Amino acid sequence: MINDSPIKKVKTCFFCTNNINEIDYKDAALLRKFVNSYLKILPKKRTGVCSWHQRKLAVAVKRARIMALLPFNDSQR
Repeated sequence: MINDSPIKKVKTCFFCTNNINEIDYKDAALLRKFVNSYLKILPKKRTGVCSWHQRKLAVAVKRARIMALLPFNDSQR
């Protein structure tokens, strides 16, 4: 008998496992891990970040964009 259900990997929050409470908007290298190639913020379903940190992450990415640490869009393509 073939089992058609895929094995789902349990995702854990990157920030909770590393004991990071505050997400710094000046850390552009960390923030780039949570945006896609079009520089849009990835959903928590894709990254595995908890709801509390996802909201903090969104605020940090938006602040980094305003401070020109991250671009608003990928216009260099």
